Amino acid sequence: MRQVPEVERDGPARAGPGWWRRWPEWAPLAAGTWSLLYGLLGLWWALGGDGFPFGEGDPDAVGSLLGGVPTAVGAPVVAALGLAGAAAALAMVRPWRRHLPRRLLATFAWATAAVLLLVVPDARVLMLLGYLPALLFQFGFETLDWPVVNQLLGIVGGALWAAAALGFQRQARHACPHCGRTDHIPAGPDGRAGPRWGRLATWVAVLAPLPYAATRLAWALDVPLGVTDEFMAAYQADYVAKGVGLWRFTLGGMALGGSILTMGLVQRWGEVFPRWVPFLAGRRVPPALAVVPATLVALSVTVASLTIWSGAADGGIDLGLGAGTWGLGGPMLVWPLWGVSLGAATLAYHLRRRGPCRRCGRG
Repeated sequence: MRQVPEVERDGPARAGPGWWRRWPEWAPLAAGTWSLLYGLLGLWWALGGDGFPFGEGDPDAVGSLLGGVPTAVGAPVVAALGLAGAAAALAMVRPWRRHLPRRLLATFAWATAAVLLLVVPDARVLMLLGYLPALLFQFGFETLDWPVVNQLLGIVGGALWAAAALGFQRQARHACPHCGRTDHIPAGPDGRAGPRWGRLATWVAVLAPLPYAATRLAWALDVPLGVTDEFMAAYQADYVAKGVGLWRFTLGGMALGGSILTMGLVQRWGEVFPRWVPFLAGRRVPPALAVVPATLVALSVTVASLTIWSGAADGGIDLGLGAGTWGLGGPMLVWPLWGVSLGAATLAYHLRRRGPCRRCGRG
């Protein structure tokens, strides 16, 4: 007979002193504070203040879904939604939330997270990740403009609202707000339970970025793979003018490196540091070390897919899918599959690696 853990007999265990482990408690307030501050910023724009980061305020937008929003319309909407978000977040943690439909609050929270994570950003977030080494060591982050910084702020707000919605929804169905479990889940043959589709999703996510990596690395080596000689000449001249040198390998190298690291989601070295890693060999890989960057990349790729396809549909972006220029946009055709599969692979990795909940003891 299975012995009932102490946490079941004596009540839920404490999550520990770390602030991160108490995220279901502070996420709604953090999301509400973010919405309040951003709503006040929207009010500033509505009253004629400078800096509206969409529409005419963002002339360099790359297929942005909000590229056609005028300040006169967008600024009041931002102000209203920001103040509404602050009120909704307060309702999620106050006793009088019982007088409001829980589904209404949960729907508002998830919708806000979706807009901030999928609609506000555009392909420049993925470009930022691709050029991250160059930004760190050569160009510096002063090259970032305000619209892109605003997109990063939107991602932060979206993450806070997603966390608030997840914790609130779990509480509504009487599950543990930290792990989402409602009952003890039996362990698999290796001591951990994990979805069977995780391995398939992982290998799809491994293969999807390889066409992009191959073309960009070939261009860096002056090989016109999938492009014309005229394009290669302009490509080389552009990099020479910028003085980037070896940083031509950045985009392709980051895509190839991401493909290799994705394999860690189903490999042993994704759980235990291999022997060749200095100072960490044999130690357990913290799950967040893989989950956080993989989630960010999956989100960025998905957003880039939406904005690139949106820009191609309205004629603002030329994918160059002709016979001699397939290398321009052809590798990007699989980006929607890349983003979704990487997100699914990351979720499967999280479900496999998570241990017993330190709050409720389930697992």
